[in-house]
Amino acid sequence: MRKDILCFDEEVFKKRFIAPNRGKPIFLVRFEQITGATIEEFTLFLLEEIHFLLNTVDIDFGFLISQKVLFLSIAPIVYWNEKEFPNIDNAVGKFLDLCEKEKNISFRFGIGRTPCNYISESDEIFYELVESSQKNLVDNLTRWKWTFFNKANTYLSTSSKEAMIQPTIYFNPINETFSIKGGEIFIGGGLYHNYKELIHDIPYDQNIHRFELLILEKLLIASENCPGVLKYNISPQSFIEIFKDPIKVKRFYGLVQSLNLEPKNIRLELVEKPYEENEVKLKDVCKMFWNYGFSFAADDFGVRSQSHQVVLELGIMIKEFKLDPLSFQFKQEEDQIKFLDNLAFIDYCQHLANNRDAIITAEAVEDLDTLEFLIEHKIYHFQSNLLCGKMSISDYKLNYENMKDLPFDEFKKIYEETPNIEIKSHKNNVFLIYRNRKKQLKV
Repeated sequence: MRKDILCFDEEVFKKRFIAPNRGKPIFLVRFEQITGATIEEFTLFLLEEIHFLLNTVDIDFGFLISQKVLFLSIAPIVYWNEKEFPNIDNAVGKFLDLCEKEKNISFRFGIGRTPCNYISESDEIFYELVESSQKNLVDNLTRWKWTFFNKANTYLSTSSKEAMIQPTIYFNPINETFSIKGGEIFIGGGLYHNYKELIHDIPYDQNIHRFELLILEKLLIASENCPGVLKYNISPQSFIEIFKDPIKVKRFYGLVQSLNLEPKNIRLELVEKPYEENEVKLKDVCKMFWNYGFSFAADDFGVRSQSHQVVLELGIMIKEFKLDPLSFQFKQEEDQIKFLDNLAFIDYCQHLANNRDAIITAEAVEDLDTLEFLIEHKIYHFQSNLLCGKMSISDYKLNYENMKDLPFDEFKKIYEETPNIEIKSHKNNVFLIYRNRKKQLKV
């Protein structure tokens, strides 16, 4: 056997096969309780069959023998797309059948995997792989074959750049025009339509903080060369757990730079979820990001929400308040007390924003009356399907320069003549409709 692919020392194995493949999907297959052959004989047989079993030559692989257990690491030499992604579980299952029938060899196996991970240490990646291969030793095929492998792992691990964006629109009160300023990046546009759908495919006993990191990395990569201020959701607890180590913050910064993005245009939305602080505080982790030029947004901001405490704690690091629609949707004629309370709340938000040189963004503005009410009260940033719906990252890049300087009067005219069913479908892009009309008039 080639000595360069067989290791008896964990540190050598990590150096040869884990560290060079960080940022790619890595599989670790654990073989134990091998009978009918010595561990060395079994390794030689596996080496002869591996390319045939996986039906690919585009693999980097290596072996580690440790305490009567054989570990096989597998990673793509470059990247696998969805069609080329090998079914590792199925391949090892077939290999077990082959061994029993042709060689009278049997074994138990478990498969650990870590989808594209750009930020974690090699030690951490190896630990996760070993732990998950142990955890899946008994029920690997039945539990992973149809769910995690087929969808979640494929989404996270392939080079496919799937992501959607909900644009943020700015109203300029001086010349009364709308322009795109960036947007919120989220899962969608391909294998998954939303975050909940992906999480549903991940077994309950997996580390959800780790998956939030993988999702964040995936969305960042999809955003390569994107213009505007880009926003990414993450729960405060996962944020603390993932980035309490300064080296991971530094690597995150490096990943952003490698994608031709600027930290000042990356905004992390701390979503409304409870969290606990022990030896590491949320403020301390956020400060490390702040020192690299990143900023934060308070998602679904409200006085009674936990996001309010986050705002008070983080101070000037919060550069955006995203208002929950419940904060402004009441009309005066419907409920005068709530209407007045909401006016007071908006005024309070404006004071907080002014103290931090921050913006206020109204989410889910779905009717013209609400839009005009917010503009009247000097709320000028919106996430609203009235102007344009969610779009793919590629469409966003393509149309970014065309989604500017839309006159309010022209928007209102197009909105009022658009059938209600089309408005509710969120497929209209008023910016592009306006541009096309201008072109037709010139012709």
